[in-house]
Amino acid sequence: MEQETIRAAMEMAKPTVCVIGAGGAGSNIVSWIKSKGISGGKLIAVNTDAAHLGISKADRRILIGPKLTQGRGCGGYPEKGMQATRESMSEITREVQGSNIIFLCAGLGGGTGTGAIQILADELKRATGALVVGVVTLPFAVERFRYSMAKEALLSLQRSCDTVVAIDNNRLTRVAGNLPLQQALGVANELVGQFIKGTTETITTASLINIDFADLTAIMEGRGLAAIGVGFNDGIDRIEQATRMALDTQLLDVKDMSMAHGALVHVTGGDDITLEEVTRAGELVTRSLPQDVRIVWGARVDPAMKGKARVMVVLTGVESTFGEVPKVAQAPVQEEKKKRFLGMF
Repeated sequence: MEQETIRAAMEMAKPTVCVIGAGGAGSNIVSWIKSKGISGGKLIAVNTDAAHLGISKADRRILIGPKLTQGRGCGGYPEKGMQATRESMSEITREVQGSNIIFLCAGLGGGTGTGAIQILADELKRATGALVVGVVTLPFAVERFRYSMAKEALLSLQRSCDTVVAIDNNRLTRVAGNLPLQQALGVANELVGQFIKGTTETITTASLINIDFADLTAIMEGRGLAAIGVGFNDGIDRIEQATRMALDTQLLDVKDMSMAHGALVHVTGGDDITLEEVTRAGELVTRSLPQDVRIVWGARVDPAMKGKARVMVVLTGVESTFGEVPKVAQAPVQEEKKKRFLGMF
């Protein structure tokens, strides 16, 4: 009887996670997560483009704004994406009822995703009271029109979401610049997918070290903008090297890393990874940030990662230079770090 009571309490306490991919880029991210498999999260793809939605992999696919667009897309107009989302908002809200955490994914600077994610953030936060985390990719600075739209959308999202994790393609080129364009853009989608999958599973399923929902809320609730960095290494110093790389290669220009309000550290390693190594990653991040920064960390074992380690560091509550006039030249990322980064993909 006591055991049943404890089991029932555990199920009630377990957070419910929902992931929504909006538009083409968002749907691609959801498809990536679905193809890798995820435990503890519901995947939803929403789009105005019926053809693209038809090939998306998700637990639930929703064609938004069918009366407005007839399934033909938004033609690059975010306003149409907003209108389409409002038209189908009741259907989306029904799908996420009961969720404690909602991840919203999109590529900013275009049509459906840019418009839809802003409405989703506003409406779902109001309707569910869940922790709402936006995870977005930002366009290249040379795409001036899209860049300008992305800047406006990012500012809007920071007001609506608890936290917005942003990956800037301009920063990505510094560490994945040697890759063909399509593959380099795919790296951004994969990074978003890794972050969502890793965080979801470390919260909802048994892991080497679980992330507590209350702790995650403490570093992400009402925190505005967040930057993400990933490091990968193998060998004796795999954890130390991967952690330093994750800190050094944040994929968003952050004005001052020491001003971050919180940090999420997620470690993935093979079944040979030790508790001492995982603890070391947390210690290294702690040393790199001010004492009053709250740090949450978790770890999972992936048998395919034997002998290797991947460390993801998310800094919340940061300020970014995104949208400001870019510098003429930036210091190149060390070749060894670039090689290690590309080795993850």
